[in-house]
Amino acid sequence: MIVIDNDPKHRLADFDFPFKITKIVNAENLGFSGGNNAGIRYALEKGADYVLLLNNDAKIIDNDFLKNLVLFAEKNDQLGILGPVIYRENTNEIHFSGGKINWLYNKAEHRKGKNDYITGACLLIKRRAIEKIGLMPEEYFLYFEDAEWCLRARRAGFLCAVVPRAKIAHKVSENAKEYSFSYVYYHYRNGLLFAKRNAPFLIKIIAYKISFFNYLKELIKLIFMPSKRQWAKAAMKGIGDFWKGKTGKLA
Repeated sequence: MIVIDNDPKHRLADFDFPFKITKIVNAENLGFSGGNNAGIRYALEKGADYVLLLNNDAKIIDNDFLKNLVLFAEKNDQLGILGPVIYRENTNEIHFSGGKINWLYNKAEHRKGKNDYITGACLLIKRRAIEKIGLMPEEYFLYFEDAEWCLRARRAGFLCAVVPRAKIAHKVSENAKEYSFSYVYYHYRNGLLFAKRNAPFLIKIIAYKISFFNYLKELIKLIFMPSKRQWAKAAMKGIGDFWKGKTGKLA
């Protein structure tokens, strides 16, 4: 097991794990993709045939979830990336059981039964797939990197799949007020970045035009809706930074 300490401002305590772990301490916050890539490189160097990404706010509710993922993966050589069914923490409500890329709105949506992408909250990928498609794209820093990674895998001939017998839980925000400035910023900026890097030409043009109207909409909120000014500022900065060509960490 590899634990990534990715936040220099809040270092992990030395927990007593019931099994051996390797802790990788990054000198700076490398984002979701950069942090995971540090662990992926280490796992591949040690000869791993599979790499499992698991968020720190995920909760194991089925001790066999990893075994079930691997057993399913072994059934089909074309399978490259797999994920479990993810429940909202302490509920029976399903949070993720499939992912769909909505090109028109630049969104990676949770959609039951769809296998366009697997959420990075818990994702199993084969070594063969990584060797063919590379590591997670670090330009996003946070959000959309899992969608692009899965898209790369599918374009390289691999399949993505959710495994019904594999289950975990995940702490998920229930309230829009809990969405931070960075959450809004990265979703607006990276949605456009994802379209630029991956969408068909016509969809790109539509996405760019929509971004112009979204910017005007958020500007109106900024001026006339005090309760939504923080959200509007984040959205406008995200759209603006995309057009300035800024990627990586919010600065």
